[in-house]
Amino acid sequence: MIALSIAGFDPSGGAGILADVKTFHSLGIYPTAVITALTAQNVNRVAGVEPVNTTFVSKQIDMIMEGARIQHAKTGMLYSAEMVEMVARQVQKYQLKLVVDPVLVAGSGGVLSQEDLVEALRKHLLPVAEFTTPNVYEAEVLTGMEIVSEDDACEAATKLGKICPTVVTGGHLKGRDIFYKDSLHFIEGEIIKSTNTHGSGCTYSAAITAYRAQGMDLLESIRKASDYTKKAIKHGEYGTLNQMWQRCP
Repeated sequence: MIALSIAGFDPSGGAGILADVKTFHSLGIYPTAVITALTAQNVNRVAGVEPVNTTFVSKQIDMIMEGARIQHAKTGMLYSAEMVEMVARQVQKYQLKLVVDPVLVAGSGGVLSQEDLVEALRKHLLPVAEFTTPNVYEAEVLTGMEIVSEDDACEAATKLGKICPTVVTGGHLKGRDIFYKDSLHFIEGEIIKSTNTHGSGCTYSAAITAYRAQGMDLLESIRKASDYTKKAIKHGEYGTLNQMWQRCP
């Protein structure tokens, strides 16, 4: 089994491509990866972003798809509207089943996107995606709503779910993930008190992609990814998750 991540590179090893690769590998999925941007960051702050040329990113995708039969993919940091539009075209070209992690800022608060990214996500990428996984902040930006309660999160999930199936992750509310596809579903969870959370959104969306590549349906994939990510946080260190927790003695 094989899957693709299209995302940015985090040199701290906590988020982005490296988090996705570790997640895929730990769940028995062969990882392929396309880098959209280089970042200068650690688990505490982002000091800079250098996007990769969009044409070259497109060529990376073409070469991977030429050499492998891939059905399942995920996106992370795309940075610009131009990049989003190109990825959307490639998703359609190769009929990829795509999970979109709509990365706008790092967990440390650093901005990882240009201002026109949000509209491009709504207009071009979400309509061709199988699923999207915004946290509360990302859901606020994508919907223009203020989310201060679970009811607000339900409304946001429903609104985004009209574009593509959506889970608003619950780490900033009561710990429950709120999933909308035709109707609302609640994935029970808990708030974990930990400082090892850098890359949790990347890990969660990569785990959903991995479980989908294994043939699980969307709701089962979400539930298993939620449990996997929480355990990766509990076993984390260095300010980030331990995606390889299942392989630890």
